Amino acid sequence: MFYKNKVLFAFLLTIVSFTSFSQSSVFKVVLDAGHGGHDAGAHYYGHVEKNIALAITLKVGKILEQNPLIKVIYTRKNDVFVTLKDRANIANKEKANLFVCIHCNANRNPGASGTETYVMGMSRTNMNFEVSKAENSVIFLEDNYKQTYKGFDPNNVATLIGLKLMQENNLANSISFASKIQDNFINEKLDSRGVKQEPLWVLDASVMPGVLIETGFVSNPNEGNDLDSEEGQNARARAIADAIVSYKNEYFGVGNVDSNNEKISRENTSQIKSKLVLDDSVLKKKVSSKVSESVLYKVQLSASAKKVQLLPQNFKGLKNISMDSDRNIYKYMYGGTSSYDEAKNDLGLAKSKGYSSAYLIAFKNGEKISVQDALK
Repeated sequence: MFYKNKVLFAFLLTIVSFTSFSQSSVFKVVLDAGHGGHDAGAHYYGHVEKNIALAITLKVGKILEQNPLIKVIYTRKNDVFVTLKDRANIANKEKANLFVCIHCNANRNPGASGTETYVMGMSRTNMNFEVSKAENSVIFLEDNYKQTYKGFDPNNVATLIGLKLMQENNLANSISFASKIQDNFINEKLDSRGVKQEPLWVLDASVMPGVLIETGFVSNPNEGNDLDSEEGQNARARAIADAIVSYKNEYFGVGNVDSNNEKISRENTSQIKSKLVLDDSVLKKKVSSKVSESVLYKVQLSASAKKVQLLPQNFKGLKNISMDSDRNIYKYMYGGTSSYDEAKNDLGLAKSKGYSSAYLIAFKNGEKISVQDALK
């Protein structure tokens, strides 16, 4: 019953908030520095997660604050403890467009290294269950946690299943944003472990697209040193900030957020209607021809620093693979159709083949545009 009520509440909250979200004059991003106060997070060899996460978060914010079209909200700007519930509440109250949690990783194996970005969801295996437990376990440090998170046990994989019901509408956008982050990490010469899905409470409780970024392993001596260095933190901050700007520009345009919500005036509507006097069959033919010539949807499967031959056996049996390269990063795409419905079918097939982080992209006259603009 708890999960059913929770899902219904979040669904209603999303509907109620939709108008306010879409009509904000600036793009709002909440930066959430993981842990804090008496919750140190992971700590190895003198490298403390809460300090590194805060340092990177503040650097990301400093970059973004130079953009007048972006408003930055912090869940914490100093060494204080903030509950998971309050972190999500801050994002929801601000009606943010994006929620970005910044953390560091750790593993008993000191050789483990690399960055990874998580989106809300239930993975096919329990390989990353330890990550879920680690990031959710901060719940136990809160007063009255049994009342606040009724029925939720971070140590029980069965109770995490309920979280996968949330944020289905936001998942595609979250994956797209997460992929941009990981692409940028590669550009910054940082190891990438890819985009992954896990049931994380703080992402579940927020009602906008969001990610949790593991910026590296403090348990790895070399990577820990890099995470604690000014240069290493700046590289990660640049990658994250650039991804946020890229996401904003792709999904909300380069102008104000509400510039994409312009309404046609009654006068313009009358003018448009007066011009629609063509025979219906002729009009359909012209529109169909124009769409097929100018708009093309593809499925982006992955991005890698390694160049791979475009053969079905290299892409889990998928045919019609294409590639685009940018600064020694190779982006592999599947399919190609002017029909959005067909493109969604292609996306479903790609995901069924194991490309869980795949997402749709669009081109107009050979130039990449946002899917939203393509649909318009």
